[in-house]
Amino acid sequence: MKKKILVCVLALGLGVGTATAQFGSGIVYDPTNYHNALLRYYQLQQHLVQLQKSYAKITNQLNLAMQMATFIRNMPARYRAVFSQWRNVTSMNTFGNTGSWITGINSGLFPTINTGYLKATTPLSQYDPYELSGMDSGELGRVQSQYASVELADGANMNAMATIGSIRGNAQSVEAQIANLEQDSFSGNSDLNSEVSVLNKINAAGVLTLRTVQDSNKLLASLLEQQTILAKQQRDDTTTNAINTDIGRQASISGNMAQVTGTLTNSLQNFRMQ
Repeated sequence: MKKKILVCVLALGLGVGTATAQFGSGIVYDPTNYHNALLRYYQLQQHLVQLQKSYAKITNQLNLAMQMATFIRNMPARYRAVFSQWRNVTSMNTFGNTGSWITGINSGLFPTINTGYLKATTPLSQYDPYELSGMDSGELGRVQSQYASVELADGANMNAMATIGSIRGNAQSVEAQIANLEQDSFSGNSDLNSEVSVLNKINAAGVLTLRTVQDSNKLLASLLEQQTILAKQQRDDTTTNAINTDIGRQASISGNMAQVTGTLTNSLQNFRMQ
């Protein structure tokens, strides 16, 4: 028991001596610990600088995002405009032959267009087969060409009516979609002004533009078709028939001259012989 007490007292004495050497009368300088402390202090400074840069960058990004998220206030009052509305064709129907035409050109229904066009136009009569068989090849070709011009013009006119009727028939639906797009574009709702929402509205506007251009191209194609038929008609009636008539006249003159010359020659020969 005495030995144990002696060992404890000795241990306490050594501990007190060591503490006195470190914190009491003197300071123990450890270069390695001091170097490590300076290194850690420098690293903390570098981390602080990096954190400051990251904070400034994030702050700038946040400010830019907030600026980009700001939209113009009261856009309907600033930008909304009133446009003309689509109107259907109307007409008098004195003899009851324009109703189907009007219905067809406002709806684009081809059977109605066909019926209305035939009612409102002068019917094309047919030649008697006996009359056709009595024509020469030139006259028969001219008649056939004229029939082709009229029939092609009828087809082009009905196709143009169908195109116009289809555009008119869908006009109200297209205007409703444009009105929805306009309303969403001028809305102050944050859900409709997010990045994805704006991209969706841009895509919708692009699709509507393509559809409008497609309808315009259809109308231009119908106009070109009619111009082509008119050019064909002008070619047949003005140029080709005139050339063919002149060729026939020249051939007739040559034949008549040959006949007259032959008759005159025979008359002279007979006169000499007598």
